[in-house]
Amino acid sequence: MKIIKTTLILIIFLILLPLNTFAQIHTQWKLPEGAKARLGKGSINEIMYSRDGTRLVIGSNIGIWIYDAQTGKELDLLTGHKGAVRSVSFSPDGQTLASGGWDSTVRLWDVETGTHIRTFTGHTRGVYSVSFSPDGQTLASGSDDKIIRIWNVKMGVYSRPLKGHTKYINSVVFNPVYGILLASGSADNTIRLWDVETGTHIRTLTGHTSSVLSVSFSPDGQTLASSSADKTIRLWDVETGTHIRTLTGHTSSVLSVSFSPDGQTLASGSTDKTIRLWNTKTGTKLRTLIEHTEYIKSIVFSPDGEILTSGSDDGTIRFWDVKTGTHIRTITGYMDWISSVVFSPDGQILASGNSDKTIRLWDVKTGAHIHTIKKYSVSENNIVFSPDGQTLASGSTDHTIRLWDVKTGAYIRTIRENKPGEIGSAVNTVAFSSDGKILASGCWDRRIYLWDVTTGAQIHTLIGHTRRASSVSFSPDGQTLASGSADKIIRLWNTKTGTQARTLIGHTDNITCVSFSPDGSLLASSSSDKTIRLWDVKTGSQVRILTGHLSVHSVSFSPDSSLLASGSLDKTIRLWNVKTGAHIRTLTGHTSYVLSVSFSPDGQTLASGGLDGTVLLWDVTTANNTKELR
Repeated sequence: MKIIKTTLILIIFLILLPLNTFAQIHTQWKLPEGAKARLGKGSINEIMYSRDGTRLVIGSNIGIWIYDAQTGKELDLLTGHKGAVRSVSFSPDGQTLASGGWDSTVRLWDVETGTHIRTFTGHTRGVYSVSFSPDGQTLASGSDDKIIRIWNVKMGVYSRPLKGHTKYINSVVFNPVYGILLASGSADNTIRLWDVETGTHIRTLTGHTSSVLSVSFSPDGQTLASSSADKTIRLWDVETGTHIRTLTGHTSSVLSVSFSPDGQTLASGSTDKTIRLWNTKTGTKLRTLIEHTEYIKSIVFSPDGEILTSGSDDGTIRFWDVKTGTHIRTITGYMDWISSVVFSPDGQILASGNSDKTIRLWDVKTGAHIHTIKKYSVSENNIVFSPDGQTLASGSTDHTIRLWDVKTGAYIRTIRENKPGEIGSAVNTVAFSSDGKILASGCWDRRIYLWDVTTGAQIHTLIGHTRRASSVSFSPDGQTLASGSADKIIRLWNTKTGTQARTLIGHTDNITCVSFSPDGSLLASSSSDKTIRLWDVKTGSQVRILTGHLSVHSVSFSPDSSLLASGSLDKTIRLWNVKTGAHIRTLTGHTSYVLSVSFSPDGQTLASGGLDGTVLLWDVTTANNTKELR
């Protein structure tokens, strides 16, 4: 009886365990070594249906996400590219997936197992577009290197390069009927048609006045649609190359076009945040879909033509009923680049500032998204918790500082109002004093402002920097404020009098971040000059220089002041021994620039956010026991 009871307790424990750990399973898929969880799925670059309509594939900044197209459930994450995945394409039989990435490679994947089959190398710059031929034997790739490469899928080699475009190639697509015909759209404002079998350039289609961003053949292969940064869509007769008509209405660049399976409707997605459906025979607009809040990067019809799916910089994939234009459902979790990450004082919440004009709050224990603070403009290093953890302050490119309720996500009030006609005073950085009574802000107008948090009154204006103020940090006792600037200088200020106490000179390029050690004895600074510098706060003398990164964007001390973390444009995070200056460990896993790093209050977790649109949580508890790298 006792054994049965014990077994039941164990079963219940195992059932409940996921609820007390990371609730979203995908947060732990394909994690880099040393990482505990991933928040966010990267940003959306291209979406594609499998030929049978059962799967939806998303090319993102961190890899390839595969979904059940009917339920929206995550099925797999394919990783291997060392940069963003810009394009994906299914083979006609649906068994193979091709991907093109920023790392200049093309990869083939087994769709059923998710295993990597082979990698095609040869491009010298990022691959922007990939497309299978109708028979599945050939793959075309277009690149930033201005070259189209034609690959033999079975042999794993390329047969020939197609040259002629004078700028990077945004889009390539095979004609679905005439399989040897390939169309390419380029930043040189032209579309080119190619005979892939012979490598011959057939003709050039001109008329767009700006970069051609997307090309798409009609299902019968007789019409080609092209979209451009000139805000227009053009339809072309494939056989003759003549211009049929121009579709206008979008107010900004048209990033993507896609024909419906019956060829009667064309969909277009634009940076004006709208999707438009057009009658291909008459050129008339059928309807406009307007629920996305940011750029529409990719659109595609389901194989049965009943659903239109769109991916946007607002972090969502939306499904639309083509007949009615109604929004059916949404897949969330994608983010564009993350400018800042910061833990709440109790370590239970992580806030991330995102380029999609939002702040997202996350439950650190479960990885769950708590809520999103919307409708504000983003700038760097621009969010901070109040010392009591109840309020979040954000600095904005619209010149304002706003306060938000952490518990509800509700807007509380604005400290710094937007003054009509004010130029160059976007708020780059904000920081609370340790008692929560003062808020500091650094701005594009080169000035530092101190604000009374309770009344919103301006206490001091600190003048001295000759270029934009990029980072501010209060000393633990609140008596000193450090500011770093694009003028390469760090200034220390007396917060009571507003006077300058000291100038720290040594960096040779833009200073990106300044941070006091928790014990108040040191100041760390990072810079575009590829160095991190440690300064003695009392004397102003330089203690040491830490090198090894490319341009360094962010630094953060551990709570006990023994470790320093740094995030760099070289895509890595480094941990340093503060006492000796030794490089302890390098954390790799981001696929693009690391823009922000932050230690949790207990010092056991490091958060990093970057241009790849994800936050990674790292286990740093073994950092001090790791062999030092010199």
